[in-house]
Amino acid sequence: MPHHFPFEAVLFDCDGVLVDSEPITNGVLRDMLEELGWVLTRDECMRIFVGKAVKDEAALIAQRTGVAVTQDWLQGFWARRNAALDRDLVEIPGAPAAVRALHATLDGRIACASGADRGKVRLQLEKIGLLDAFEGRIFSGHETPRSKPFPDVYLAAAAALGVDPARCAVVEDTVTGATAGIAAGATVFGYSPGGLGHSSADALRAIGVRDVFVDMAQLPTLLAAWRAVPQLG
Repeated sequence: MPHHFPFEAVLFDCDGVLVDSEPITNGVLRDMLEELGWVLTRDECMRIFVGKAVKDEAALIAQRTGVAVTQDWLQGFWARRNAALDRDLVEIPGAPAAVRALHATLDGRIACASGADRGKVRLQLEKIGLLDAFEGRIFSGHETPRSKPFPDVYLAAAAALGVDPARCAVVEDTVTGATAGIAAGATVFGYSPGGLGHSSADALRAIGVRDVFVDMAQLPTLLAAWRAVPQLG
């Protein structure tokens, strides 16, 4: 690792950062909610659910539909979602090259820390050809005590890499995820290319994300050039 690189590890969110999965996932979710009687457009569905694990929103779904979200329903959702992802998923432009560059710079000290279930994360990384870059360093919010916006999944990733969270860069595209990275003590870089599914630059800055960028291809350069702001007082 170059001695001057400002971070010891980079922790990536998956959905919306590495893969353009949210429109696909929310299309399936929208269809299944309509079957329960809650009619939304895909855009409305994304506004409500992006950045959140569907299992964590069971109470909201039950409240709006009068139908309890069972494990069977969740399994059905995951199966239909995975089939759609396997068919239609594409990468976020520039993400694979950025991951490869940072993997090389940091001698492999990168991780994928997602709020999604491990099966989905692996399927998605494999689909865009990045599974080998993250093999053994995939962390799921389904396997930590609390999901994002709590920091558990980022703390687990940093601990597994043997790096202090304060020496980690986190790459996120939603307020929920960025909140988790900040709570972990990491430096969060907010990917905000515009459009539904990603939080706005203003929303990310409002919770304390200093660096917001629009092109994933810029990420290695952005991280290399980063300088901590001196603390006043």
